[in-house]
Amino acid sequence: MNSSDAVRNDWSREEIQALYQQPLMDLVFQAQQVHREHFTANTVQVSTLLSIKTGKCPEDCKYCSQSAHYDSKLEAEKRIAVNKVIQEAKQALASGSSRFCMGAAWRNPHERDMPYVLEMVREVKALGLETCMTLGMLNGSQAERLKDAGLDYYNHNLDTSREYYSHIISTRSFDDRLDTLDHVRQAGMKVCSGGIVGLGESRDDRIGLLYELATLAIHPESVPINMLVPIEGTPMADVEKLDVIEWIRTIAVARLLMPKSYIRLSAGRESLSDSDQALAFMAGANSIFSGEKLLTTPNTSQGRDQQLFAKLGLVAEQPKPSVRSLATDAMAS
Repeated sequence: MNSSDAVRNDWSREEIQALYQQPLMDLVFQAQQVHREHFTANTVQVSTLLSIKTGKCPEDCKYCSQSAHYDSKLEAEKRIAVNKVIQEAKQALASGSSRFCMGAAWRNPHERDMPYVLEMVREVKALGLETCMTLGMLNGSQAERLKDAGLDYYNHNLDTSREYYSHIISTRSFDDRLDTLDHVRQAGMKVCSGGIVGLGESRDDRIGLLYELATLAIHPESVPINMLVPIEGTPMADVEKLDVIEWIRTIAVARLLMPKSYIRLSAGRESLSDSDQALAFMAGANSIFSGEKLLTTPNTSQGRDQQLFAKLGLVAEQPKPSVRSLATDAMAS
């Protein structure tokens, strides 16, 4: 692959399998070359994720502590006040985040929730942060209103391959997820969509997940590659841990398939050593969640991230100029 190669949306499973099977050093070297063609070297986009409504989700995702179907000992919380969200967003901005993500444990937002989330988007956007939400399934009208309020990204992960999906979730279909991504795209928002590795899936399933993402008409602008964090009380509590090298391979292949997308290290990063994370960045990862919690699961602390960035010579990506100017306009008005 080289800079003359156009971004492709016609990958075959066989091609993706061939990428996976390369010697690791060749794969990572190739991924870093492609990464540098499309992104500034040694720059990492930093996001903060906040749970705005926790627990009692009606979905039965077998990995999730927030599902009402399992006894994970998670204490459910009602949706938090908008002013509290704004305080958290200000702290995120001060700590170096350029994107603020808000997640609610819903199957889908009810109409009564829309004024709440729309106000939240407008207020966070006015601070100069990119905005992202994950609220479950959306219909077309909801997607359009979120876009009009200023939402930049909507997160809705595919989780795993189409073939393995029914082993993980039964309360919504794989095509339901694709429908939501289509509503988001039609509304003009950016798509954040990836999946989870280490669910007991095979490499063929990891290939299937990346195949679905890389053959969308437009690649997701942000692709989180999560590693399962086993949670007591869920059906996946005792799943055998996936080798970190396989996670690195998945990141590198994602970079090759979707060269202009941010590839994010998400859940599971807190278990990585500094050397593991360095290899992940070398493989083309260029986005992280910062902060001690991802919704309900542990995450690497901000202090450790600062030390890691200093050690590796990495810098945090700054908010886009258009976002900064919007914040300046809001403060002047």
